[in-house]
Amino acid sequence: MRILLIEDEKNVVNFLKPNLEACYFAVDVAEDGERGSFMARTNSYDLIILDNVLPKKDGKQTCEEIRAANKIMPIIVLSVIVAANKKIELLNSGADDYLTKPFSFKELLARINALLRRPNKIEGSIMQIDDLVLDTKKNKVTRMGKEILLTKKEFMLLEYMMRNQGIALSRGEILEHVWDMNTDPFSNTIESHILNLRKKINIPKSKKKLIHTLSGKGYKIDI
Repeated sequence: MRILLIEDEKNVVNFLKPNLEACYFAVDVAEDGERGSFMARTNSYDLIILDNVLPKKDGKQTCEEIRAANKIMPIIVLSVIVAANKKIELLNSGADDYLTKPFSFKELLARINALLRRPNKIEGSIMQIDDLVLDTKKNKVTRMGKEILLTKKEFMLLEYMMRNQGIALSRGEILEHVWDMNTDPFSNTIESHILNLRKKINIPKSKKKLIHTLSGKGYKIDI
């Protein structure tokens, strides 16, 4: 899953980015509201973490611009302001959640996961297709009860595909949701990760192939 972090405080960025990446998220960073608004409106993100006090455009302006562009991804606002009227103002401008600084990373992560569950109607942390089970809380994948060891990026790729079971995902869509903006779009990284993932989840005793290549369309995971 891909997150846009709009934050100008270096210490916050240096804390959040590696911790989110360790939790299997791809993270892009914008250091002011103007840049953040542009990135949010021109790219596809699964969630946005938005600081309230920003250069060029504040959190409210940034949020309003993103919503005006019909972008519906969840937005969590971070702010040192605790006044109820400011929270209400930001929530009314299109934010989905509000977290006061300083905050616990565990709480932020719980809020992220709660918001990501809503649009996909996923109950709990377990996703399953046939005998393939992915647990987002434990970062664990099993098939026929046997644990499959994946790299972080393989896990992220599998999670994104399972969240979109039965849907043809283009190369561009996968790149947008699983990799960050620094990835070379002309590299074969997606193809190599699909190949490795296929090898790992197609265990010898399993009869069904779950990852399918759709000529001219991309890939999908389905029974």
